[in-house]
Amino acid sequence: MTQEPQIGDIAPDFSATTHDGTPIRLSDFRGKRSVVLVFYPGDSTPTCTSQLCAFRDSWKSLQQEDATVLGINPFSAESHTRFVNHYQFPFPLVVDKGSEIAKAYGRSALFGMLIKRAVYVIDKMGCIAYAQPGNPPPDEILAILRTLKGK
Repeated sequence: MTQEPQIGDIAPDFSATTHDGTPIRLSDFRGKRSVVLVFYPGDSTPTCTSQLCAFRDSWKSLQQEDATVLGINPFSAESHTRFVNHYQFPFPLVVDKGSEIAKAYGRSALFGMLIKRAVYVIDKMGCIAYAQPGNPPPDEILAILRTLKGK
């Protein structure tokens, strides 16, 4: 298992596709926006739904802080699309084939079958500015983003 990146580390880059098939690379955001990576175990499960709906409900505030939110787990594009459409998420869900992104962030468990819940904030320079396992509230994320925006 890969060591989890620490605050101050360069965030592991990745290339993947979103629920709607759009290619995405973390490095594409460098110099432009902060990125909030939300690793969550499953689509349409109670805790994951609650977690992602909290980010949805904070979307306008997150946008004001120049942040992009990316939900990440290894579920299929079809599963992600159903989840996005049902709950009207304004941010993409990333298809993490083979849990490769989760492995790079030390979030893979049980032979890559499960993802350990965590939130990372990556600053505009591509460094980890915040790393918290579990389900931290969006207000905590917004406070970090506000400090980054002031830099």
